[in-house]
Amino acid sequence: METTLIILKPDAVQRGLMGKIISRFEDKGLQVVGAKMMQIPLSLAETHYEAHKTKGFYAGLVKFMTSSPVLVLALRGNGAITIARAMMGATFGSKANPGTIRGDFGVSNSFNLIHGSDSPEAAERELGLFFGKGEVVAWPRHGDAWIYDMSGGKAE
Repeated sequence: METTLIILKPDAVQRGLMGKIISRFEDKGLQVVGAKMMQIPLSLAETHYEAHKTKGFYAGLVKFMTSSPVLVLALRGNGAITIARAMMGATFGSKANPGTIRGDFGVSNSFNLIHGSDSPEAAERELGLFFGKGEVVAWPRHGDAWIYDMSGGKAE
């Protein structure tokens, strides 16, 4: 099982899409193990997106991410990073396939609704930026036996 960071960006929050997006992840079988509504401070946005600091879109991205509250989630599941990213769809809503979050709810190439960690290393770093000790709670979910084939002793 792995845990990934998801951020429902200001446009998702302002458009009232939080519940619809969370439901998609839960319907897929991913478990919410952390959730926090917050206004991202400038310093945290700059740190989170520091890999893009030299790119032309960096300043606008930081401004956008600090413009309104976001909902930060920690999602857990077998292959959670890959599954969540597939569910998110292509970065630009205008290019995202129907059936994905961005494909169903987005058309903008700059307001793209959602962020998700792109690797286990990024997830670990990002979860540490947004959640403090004890804020991500791994709890036994009895339904996992019906989500994953556990007959071999681990999630398949």
